[in-house]
Amino acid sequence: MAGSKFLVLGGTGPAGICLLRELVYRQHETIVYARNPSKIDGDIQSNEFLEIIKGEFVEDDLPTLSAAMARTKVVISLLGPNIIRMSNPTLFADIYKTFVFPLMREHGVRRIFAMGTPSISRPQDSWTLFTAVVIPIIRIFAHSAYANVRAIGDAFEQHADGLDWTVFRIAAIPGNHDEESWRTDREDADVFVGWVGEKGWTPSQKRGALARWLVDAAEGGADKWVGKMPAVSKKG
Repeated sequence: MAGSKFLVLGGTGPAGICLLRELVYRQHETIVYARNPSKIDGDIQSNEFLEIIKGEFVEDDLPTLSAAMARTKVVISLLGPNIIRMSNPTLFADIYKTFVFPLMREHGVRRIFAMGTPSISRPQDSWTLFTAVVIPIIRIFAHSAYANVRAIGDAFEQHADGLDWTVFRIAAIPGNHDEESWRTDREDADVFVGWVGEKGWTPSQKRGALARWLVDAAEGGADKWVGKMPAVSKKG
């Protein structure tokens, strides 16, 4: 049986820290599973609604992740490649297939939100200058990151059966993660959710505003996007 907490993966980057701020601001009991917990801003590390668990996606840490998943109702993942640092092109897809999906099924956790980018194309997308120019540049000069993101999309389409998944695709995420920046940016929350190139889509969204949308969605506001990969951005 699923638990009652939100489990955040990839919560030590700037967008992840904004997400943690949003969750504890709304007084959601939250677990963040992190390799380097010291990256989390000190002002929220001791928040009563936040539990920090140190661990990696390796077999030795599987019991630790399993124990966290057993207390979870919704997984929110910001796992993704570094566009500069090279990595195994299926690293994050393998994490989902080997660790996250099986543990969700084992513990009865159905809902997961995971981050992708417009490098994952959808039939509903339309042509844009951004996708025509920027995506090929990423594919050539940051191929490892490009391949990782594409593999994430494939992992959800082919291996997440039985789960209520949504892969939200976002291009650029500007903004800082300190409390003042998060509070300011979360108010700039005129969010577009749909398909790349659709009227209103833009190639960026501020981190604080993205965090606000994510928590809205995790609270039950995105059922129409189950099994889909919408683009999320600031509404233009």
